Amino acid sequence: MLRWPTGRPLRSVFMGTPDFAVPSLRALAAATTVVGVVSQPDRPHGRGQSLRSSPVSAAATELGLPLFRPASLRAPDALAALTLLAPDLLVVAAYGKILPPALLALPTLAPLNVHASLLPRHRGAAPIAAAILAGDAETGVTIMLMDEGLDTGDVLLQRPRLIAADETTGTLTRALAELGATTLTEAIAAIRGAGLRPVPQDERRATYAPRLSKAAGRIDWSEDAVAIERMVRAFTPWPSAHTTLSGRVLKIIAARVVAAARPAAPAGTLTLRGRDLEVATGSGTLALVTVQPEGKRPMPGAAFAAGLRAAADARLGR
Repeated sequence: MLRWPTGRPLRSVFMGTPDFAVPSLRALAAATTVVGVVSQPDRPHGRGQSLRSSPVSAAATELGLPLFRPASLRAPDALAALTLLAPDLLVVAAYGKILPPALLALPTLAPLNVHASLLPRHRGAAPIAAAILAGDAETGVTIMLMDEGLDTGDVLLQRPRLIAADETTGTLTRALAELGATTLTEAIAAIRGAGLRPVPQDERRATYAPRLSKAAGRIDWSEDAVAIERMVRAFTPWPSAHTTLSGRVLKIIAARVVAAARPAAPAGTLTLRGRDLEVATGSGTLALVTVQPEGKRPMPGAAFAAGLRAAADARLGR
């Protein structure tokens, strides 16, 4: 049973980097005494490659919390600095790096992780995109005890959330970020009350969600329309589902399935049907709702179609 005496101060260190982690940081600051925040170093951003702080670094500065941005968690000075903080809880949310065993052993009570799936399903770096790609009806968040494995620790608390038919990784990430913060608040309240009982994960049900790469977004039009539509949603906003037309990159921002039957045209063939720009797939037809041609802003598929010559003969991904 994981429990902390009522009335005794609970010191915590938070580790996180992207926007997803910010609501959890704010929740932790409201529920405990945050003695330190760890985020990744500033990174070059944009065409000018100017240094930009992570969203968690910015939030920590706003909240007036001590901020650490070590280049490596394995450096002796980084571990020594965190050891001096003497935390009772270590809370991690999308930090982006594997934690060394010495860091996991640092808190007097436990190291916790806010994970954006219902473990053991979708362990790994990209659980939100993986849930959409798999066509899952629901996902959720898990508060778990961290161990040296990849999201293999005991589960403390889970909260589910349905996945809407038009949900993208962007919209679902924002929703799960808030749900993660709420669930973390619940978990800390329970730890300070009756306690939380760790439950081992069922290894037979485990699936993995590896980190996404830019190459993963390239569309294979021989796949079926349902799978490609999920891919478009899963890879929005990054790395984006993309293809080529006449040798130039075309991003597919939004699409919808308009027919499930196998089309007569070869996969990737574009067709104008009324105001819709449709594309044949290996099984079924997709309407391209929003696209982004190379070097241009996103636009409706109909507007893009208006600029095409001989659209009936155009073919994507050649």
